Amino acid sequence: MSTPPWTTLVEAEALAQALARGDELRIVDCRFSLAASQGAADAGEAAWRAAHLSGAVYAHLDRDLSGPHAPGLGRHPWPRDATFAATLGRWGIGPATQVVAYDDGDGAFAARLWWLLRCFGHDRVAVLDGGWARWTALGLPTTARVDAPAPAAVSGGFDSSRLLHRAEDVQRHLDTGGLLVDARAAARFRGEVEPIDPRAGHVPGAVNRSYADNLHDGRFKPAAMLAAEFDALLGDRAAGEVVAMCGSGVTACHHLLAMVHAGRPGARLYTGSWSGWIEDPRRPVAIGDG
Repeated sequence: MSTPPWTTLVEAEALAQALARGDELRIVDCRFSLAASQGAADAGEAAWRAAHLSGAVYAHLDRDLSGPHAPGLGRHPWPRDATFAATLGRWGIGPATQVVAYDDGDGAFAARLWWLLRCFGHDRVAVLDGGWARWTALGLPTTARVDAPAPAAVSGGFDSSRLLHRAEDVQRHLDTGGLLVDARAAARFRGEVEPIDPRAGHVPGAVNRSYADNLHDGRFKPAAMLAAEFDALLGDRAAGEVVAMCGSGVTACHHLLAMVHAGRPGARLYTGSWSGWIEDPRRPVAIGDG
């Protein structure tokens, strides 16, 4: 039996019912920590091994949801087509598989996988609204059992029209009147703090909307509310004139998910984001509200 297509968000209750029915789907645990402390990068995988949703495979941000570094590509470069196809095959995600991604709660890491799949042409993917935090708060079933999925044959590639990889392309986007939305917290955008990257500030011409503004009590705001907020941000621009960025192309995907959920598709991702922009010390940096 198959679930109805889930393409943006899915409620914990609906997913629990689908699992109880034995519906065919693949769940991907994307829990991860960007903290600089020793072992933080492997904390998500350790948590997955201790307990996860039934049948969930684990996606490591650095190994599975990012590619090899090259100049200007930032801390979490976009993966290569063939490598990501092989990863999907290893997880048992074929072209028709319904995928549900989750992380600890706010959906930032799960949204990265959501956008990767959407750019790969895979529309049957959704993020678990409220993630692990809400699932466990509801007392829904978890397990420590790890089963290797049957591999799938996967081919294809990313839709490059949904992505900007180079800072030069971002500057051209700004120069032609496009909107660049930075999803980092306001203090990082203003350059008051910078806990991760070597330079503080933001791309001149960018505007700030923290990805946390898409949430209320740990869950995504209603679609109508998100639509009104993004419409106010866009002004007279269409969603297709928006490029989202953040520190390394991860939390920006939260905006892309929120916009599609709100009925405002068409925005793109600056994959290198702030960490890619500042790899060239000659690039201008703005401080303050912008």
